[in-house]
Amino acid sequence: MLSVGDPDFATPESVIEKASQAMREGDTHYTSISGHEALRECIAEQHQQRSGQVVTAANVITTSGAQNALFACSMCLAEAGDEIIVLQPMYVTYEATVKAPGATLVPVVLDAESGFRLDLDKLKAALSERTRAIFYASPSNPTGISLNFAELQGIAEIARQHDLWVVADEVYSNFVFDDEFHHIASQPGMAERAITIGSMSKSYAMPGWRLGWVIASTEMIDNLEKLALCMLYGLPGFVQQASLHALQHCAEDLRHMRQVYRKRRDFMYQAIADMKGLKPLMPEAGMFLMVNVLGTGMSAPEFVRALFKNTGVSVLDGTAFGASAEGYVRVSYTIADDELADACHRINAFVGNL
Repeated sequence: MLSVGDPDFATPESVIEKASQAMREGDTHYTSISGHEALRECIAEQHQQRSGQVVTAANVITTSGAQNALFACSMCLAEAGDEIIVLQPMYVTYEATVKAPGATLVPVVLDAESGFRLDLDKLKAALSERTRAIFYASPSNPTGISLNFAELQGIAEIARQHDLWVVADEVYSNFVFDDEFHHIASQPGMAERAITIGSMSKSYAMPGWRLGWVIASTEMIDNLEKLALCMLYGLPGFVQQASLHALQHCAEDLRHMRQVYRKRRDFMYQAIADMKGLKPLMPEAGMFLMVNVLGTGMSAPEFVRALFKNTGVSVLDGTAFGASAEGYVRVSYTIADDELADACHRINAFVGNL
């Protein structure tokens, strides 16, 4: 199963023990709508250490995962008639999320020929009088591209000039392998207009715990809290205690996972690069590899179906993330090393027999 991004690592045992302890001690009642203050303080402190943006617990609200955070931001920022610019390829839920409040999604197509890097001229061309915000994920799912300093500098300049919000989905920021990760919130004049989304799911192998957050101006947090009052009414306290423990005590688990993912990335990239008709794109971060399959003489949907039918290996058609990924498939390396090697062996045999 190389078509999903669920980490194969177990949640750290100490995190599970902390949740169990919190439940036994009675943290099973209603909680603060915005989240436990100690957790929000920790999130703010760690964000400030990494980005340099001065924030406190008042700048943080917890959400039911990053997806809920993304949806809530869309609901608070946009309404019918507004336009939201999204960098494409984009994660599959972005379209419905942006359209939920009645806004129009305006894609900025990142070309495969350029390695899916940002073209600032295309971003400027997408602007209109109705543009309300720019949404992006960096590092990207599916491409693994992490926006560099110059690209973020350009986005920030556009946002300041046109009075736009910027929503930065940074759930894979702890899995940047080679270079330094850059935060849009660090750019001058962005503290009041940048919204940062984070999550426990990937970094601490906690996708089922559903704990994410938004870091933004207090004005934005106040609006998100009003929405959360109607939508969530607070998150489970024992989940928040477990998440705080992970953030404070599981740095070594995070480092281990990053090392494993990097090793798997390197292995899978080289294995696929040596296969007939396949051209992988080296990801800078994350847990996915984009592979151009047109050299096999098949379209991406044809390749996905034939590969699964003949080998039992499942990969994802890249067009799920937008038309700009046509001809590509997304391959996940979130399975054990021996299974990954077996999958590569099957894929190699399949393309070799075409």
